[in-house]
Amino acid sequence: MSDVRRTVLDVLDGKTVSPPPVWLMRQAGRYLPEYRATRAQAGSFLDLCYNPELATEVTLQPIRRYGFDASILFSDILVIPDALKRNVRFLEGVGPQMDPIDSDGIDRLDAAPAMTHLAPVFETVRRLRAALPAQTTLLGFCGAPWTVATYMIAGKGTPDQAPARLFAYRHPQAFASLLTQLADISVDYLVGQIDAGADAVQIFDSWAGVLGEEEFAAFAIAPVARIIAGVRARRPNAKIIAFAKGAGYNLKTYRQKTGADAIGLDWSVPLAFAAELQKDGPVQGNLDPMRVVAGGQALTDGVDRILQILGNGPLIFNLGHGITPDANPDHVTTLVDRIRGRGR
Repeated sequence: MSDVRRTVLDVLDGKTVSPPPVWLMRQAGRYLPEYRATRAQAGSFLDLCYNPELATEVTLQPIRRYGFDASILFSDILVIPDALKRNVRFLEGVGPQMDPIDSDGIDRLDAAPAMTHLAPVFETVRRLRAALPAQTTLLGFCGAPWTVATYMIAGKGTPDQAPARLFAYRHPQAFASLLTQLADISVDYLVGQIDAGADAVQIFDSWAGVLGEEEFAAFAIAPVARIIAGVRARRPNAKIIAFAKGAGYNLKTYRQKTGADAIGLDWSVPLAFAAELQKDGPVQGNLDPMRVVAGGQALTDGVDRILQILGNGPLIFNLGHGITPDANPDHVTTLVDRIRGRGR
């Protein structure tokens, strides 16, 4: 096994790989008919997340179809609040819902049973590592404390996360406690995934873009730095990607201040800025998911430009956010072929 080359790990070590490895955020999902069929067997979305057999199957589906260089565990960032007994549920056509938390609720959070609750996720990781091709990197993940906290406070997703921002201003001590608790639970969760067979992990901060400069430092950088330091204290060789969507210029020091090996870039990050960030280490991204929906020239032009600007440095090719349900699976084939030099 030691002579098997996992190209995503090569990039995370700072190496330039040509063609660059590719995987897509949400690559196991509703754009694939085989996912929809398996999802129908599972019952609820959370039931799918906690069913090792079915979660393994949907994680493997895009690997079978496209041969991506990395496979990311099928789960959700909200399994953490679910493990904290916040009554998480996913409503069709509405999205995630849970019991909103207040200061008293934050004081009463009990993380002790959380890892037992999440044991099925670790079992899925074990099954995946056994089932995946040896050259395929297995990625685990968690949500960043800020993003998870926004759902916990509002009890749902909101357009600009105003409930969480207001709560943080009005109850700074309680909010700081929530972020710290979420960071520490996330350390245990990521270490558990690594021990179960994950080669690397990603931290998703999907709502980092709504934060001002000071808030970004306190709510996005500090908790993620706490997670990365905590994981590395226990697993010194852990490889970690941090993705702060919408962070803009705040990305300039994000890698250094968090300790991440690689930083994910959303599609709004200019490629000239991305090239500057790449001088400090690996980057991941950042094709607009709408180009995959559009297909044709829009797709190939977008792929080519990223390869032209970032392909001569350490790059993991990805989208700038998750693939959308309306993406044509054939367009993903075109994307992978284009990256790997086929179909030019």
